[in-house]
Amino acid sequence: MRRVPPEMFRFTTGEKADLNGAVLEAFGVAGEYLETTLGLDGVRERLRAVGWIADLGDEELHDALKRLVRWELLDVVHNHAENYRTAAEYEQRNLHYSLTRRGEAALAGLRHALEVLASTGALQTAVLEAITDRLDELTVLAGEPAGADRRIFSTLRELEGHLEALVENTKAFNGQLQRLLRAEGVDLDVFREVKAATVAYLQEFLVNLDRRGETVAAAVARVEERGIAVLRERALRGAELPPVPGEDPAAGWLESRRARWAGLRAWFLPDDGARPRIEQLHDVARRAIVSLLQVLERINESRRRSSSAVQDFRELARWFAVAPEEDDLHRLWAVAFGLGPARHAHLAHPDPELIPSSQSWFEAPPVEVSALLRTSGRTERFTRTGKVRNVAAVRAERAERARAERAELARAWQELETDGPVRLSSLGSLDPAAFDRLLDLLGRALAAPPDAGGLRRATTGDGRVEIALSPPPDARTAVLHTEKGMLTGPDYVVHIQAAGGASAFPSARAAMGREETG
Repeated sequence: MRRVPPEMFRFTTGEKADLNGAVLEAFGVAGEYLETTLGLDGVRERLRAVGWIADLGDEELHDALKRLVRWELLDVVHNHAENYRTAAEYEQRNLHYSLTRRGEAALAGLRHALEVLASTGALQTAVLEAITDRLDELTVLAGEPAGADRRIFSTLRELEGHLEALVENTKAFNGQLQRLLRAEGVDLDVFREVKAATVAYLQEFLVNLDRRGETVAAAVARVEERGIAVLRERALRGAELPPVPGEDPAAGWLESRRARWAGLRAWFLPDDGARPRIEQLHDVARRAIVSLLQVLERINESRRRSSSAVQDFRELARWFAVAPEEDDLHRLWAVAFGLGPARHAHLAHPDPELIPSSQSWFEAPPVEVSALLRTSGRTERFTRTGKVRNVAAVRAERAERARAERAELARAWQELETDGPVRLSSLGSLDPAAFDRLLDLLGRALAAPPDAGGLRRATTGDGRVEIALSPPPDARTAVLHTEKGMLTGPDYVVHIQAAGGASAFPSARAAMGREETG
């Protein structure tokens, strides 16, 4: 692992950290205007341009420049092309400064750190679409002559830029999302609005995310079919790297491109059979939605309840703690835990005439009080038992409907069953039920990846019927007719049979036979 030089970011600490950073930023702004060296006056002028308005003497500025030279962030050279009138002028105006490679890296690191602190991250579906467009453009450019090398270079760099934006924005947004999940907002109104808006934002991003990820993966596969190594070589020629002393920069440039392409595959089409990171992002977003909704529910629940039992008992404990005398404690206990109101005072005996009017209530037999009255405040009422509905007719109707559905399914599978691989056009006209099931099977097969033999295999939802689909050997078009219309498409070779390799559908045909017999 490469280590950062220890003096590289020392300029960001200490009492003069602001001045050191402003001087480096002044050299960075000068570099944007293609000024590679600055004298004392040039540094002072650029300092004003970057917002340094405090008074700064020549000696203090000289000290700042010397510190940056000592930390190897600036390089100092003598300017022998000027004429100097005095020794003092020669001493002050002779020295010119420029950024070293370490200084450029330190300035870039500082800018990137400030940018990360100010960024919020985002999940942008437009970036996925831009990645797909650049991949499709590379596929087209791969077939063009050598004059397209520069366009291949620019397109490849745009693709890497979009991938880097996707990765950085996703990491930043995920970090912000996890902090939001752990946060306990002080202002519940703002806290609830932020969480609700985040849930809506995540739900909008998840719409058709699977389809977009599969589209990018298919575009990656198309580019690799054209030869990604050849594309990198052509992009290297289009980059027109300048000659530099020492080792050839081409090897490092190609290695960087290979690493970026490996990162692209890890996101959408990994080699080792692992889950693409775009699917992991899908899971993280869904779990975050569930967690945010649970937090919102707890916030809403706390708003609906003015107090809780825990808060009531804590307040009661404080009252007990400040009670002046023991008699006050007993009175407080009687008020807090005494019997409630006499809800049973209106009740009477089942037959009041059996109770003499002259008898005292204390001597009279007690009135039975229902437990329902103590818990809910309502008395029990006994009425006639409801009649049990006769469900025989409903049961017979449902059984008849189930038999009809099984018979329809049996007829559809019997119509679609093939003795072996056949062309799709040989199916001819189909009834609507068989046509719908055929479309479902074809859709499942086309969504499945091909095996080593080039076949796409899929089964129905219940796993009883299997289809094996292979690409059409020629450019023929299949036409299937049904009562709802006509379907045209490539004339695939299909083999439809019961799962497990059976040559018939015995259970379905038996169901159809029972239906016809009945």
